[in-house]
Amino acid sequence: MKAVIFDMDGVIFDSEYATYLSWQKIAEREKLPDFDDVYKRCIGVTYEVTKQICLDAYGQDFPYEKFAKEASLIYHERYDGGRLPVKEGARELLSYLKENAIPTAIASSKREERVVIQLKEAGLLSYFDEVVGGDCVKRSKPAPDIFLLAAERLGIAPADCVVIEDSYNGIRAAHAAGMIPVMVPDMLEPNEEMQGLCRAICETLTEVKRKMAEESVF
Repeated sequence: MKAVIFDMDGVIFDSEYATYLSWQKIAEREKLPDFDDVYKRCIGVTYEVTKQICLDAYGQDFPYEKFAKEASLIYHERYDGGRLPVKEGARELLSYLKENAIPTAIASSKREERVVIQLKEAGLLSYFDEVVGGDCVKRSKPAPDIFLLAAERLGIAPADCVVIEDSYNGIRAAHAAGMIPVMVPDMLEPNEEMQGLCRAICETLTEVKRKMAEESVF
């Protein structure tokens, strides 16, 4: 292991659940069917892919932009200004990596500008050597592009990069990039496919740090 690349939502921040709660408020009001299943399919993908998933689920006339804007307002009212919860063990793991001079990057499906803002508000931006957003690549996860770009910016070979992800598409992308996938489940439980693709599945980032320190996996 020569570098660690993190997804952000659901890994560094408890933001997948925060986003879910924001959307759920609207989904209940509008009585959107099978919302939980639709939302889970949107985890780890870009805005454009999320929109298409919703259109496929609710019809091509579904006013996605309207609902997305309303959900975004709810989200920002609740969580902006550093109020977004940080996942257990995140600060400790990032401190450990920094102390040991192991390069780190964020590779998030969110726009890079928004990623930087959220990391800065939480006081975490200085822990990362590189930040790569979904708007930096043409193909989103499960394509490996975003992880390959992160490795390129870090100057580390893909095979020497550990990727920490919570989503199926993120793990698929890390595996396709030839990296070392580690899943820390959030809203998606590891299925048989994930167990086959991952080098390790850890309950928390605290467990990831322990295994790195013990060199038992990486």
